[in-house]
Amino acid sequence: MIIGLDHIAVAVPDFQAAIERFSEDFGLTLKGTEDVADAKTSTAFLPVAKTQIELVHPLNGEGPIQKYLDNKGGGLHHLCFRSDDLEADMKRLTAKGYQFISDKPKPGAHGTSVAWIHPKSTNGILIEIAQYGEDHHD
Repeated sequence: MIIGLDHIAVAVPDFQAAIERFSEDFGLTLKGTEDVADAKTSTAFLPVAKTQIELVHPLNGEGPIQKYLDNKGGGLHHLCFRSDDLEADMKRLTAKGYQFISDKPKPGAHGTSVAWIHPKSTNGILIEIAQYGEDHHD
């Protein structure tokens, strides 16, 4: 079941400048950065009262975030909802007609399993659903 909003992701062309903007200008605390090789992204998380802003940047100048930046130059990329049973949510939403980008969850940042709903199913909004591993603590 979907249990909350996990993060709002922003695609950024200059990773370090964006980190500085959100941490120094907006006063958010940088929780850390992580490269997600499977998604070809570098990520930075900045928690904000029960959710996070995730800055995503192409890892090695390639992958879907690079294509997004090439086309749009940066901006809101996706919403991520937190799930306590990702596979059940995938089955439930598929039965309702939602199209997932892959048939099975993939590895995400912070040891999560993630699934992506194609924007064609959601009026143009890319939606990620993430389930944290058992060793995750908020």
